[in-house]
Amino acid sequence: MADIRIADQTIAVLQKSLDLRAQKQQVIAGNVANADTPGYSARKLDFEDNLRKAINTPEMAGRKTNPKHFPIGGGGISRVQGTLTLETSNSTQGDGNTVSVDDEMFDLAENQLLYEAGSQMLKKKFSMLKFAASNGS
Repeated sequence: MADIRIADQTIAVLQKSLDLRAQKQQVIAGNVANADTPGYSARKLDFEDNLRKAINTPEMAGRKTNPKHFPIGGGGISRVQGTLTLETSNSTQGDGNTVSVDDEMFDLAENQLLYEAGSQMLKKKFSMLKFAASNGS
């Protein structure tokens, strides 16, 4: 019998994207909360390139024939993680704080829009699955 999968790569990508966008939201909120903290370095969470690479790399399942072998094969979308970096640009406040509230608000709005778009696509995907499972009724 054929291997039937209900959840395809699209659902996995959307799920991972929403998880990472939620993490990015927390990072941005932390930056805004510390906007007046002297010496605080703003943090940035980047994951788009890692997710794009995982999508474009075919997932190969490796088979270990010996317990001493190194694990092989593609990492897959579920293993994609974001990269957290510190902003080391010159402080505009003179106290060593690198948070720009304007930049953070822009990042917040962009992240929020992309999260909402991803959640709407996921909702649509599930409604199509529900429609198919109910024989179109």
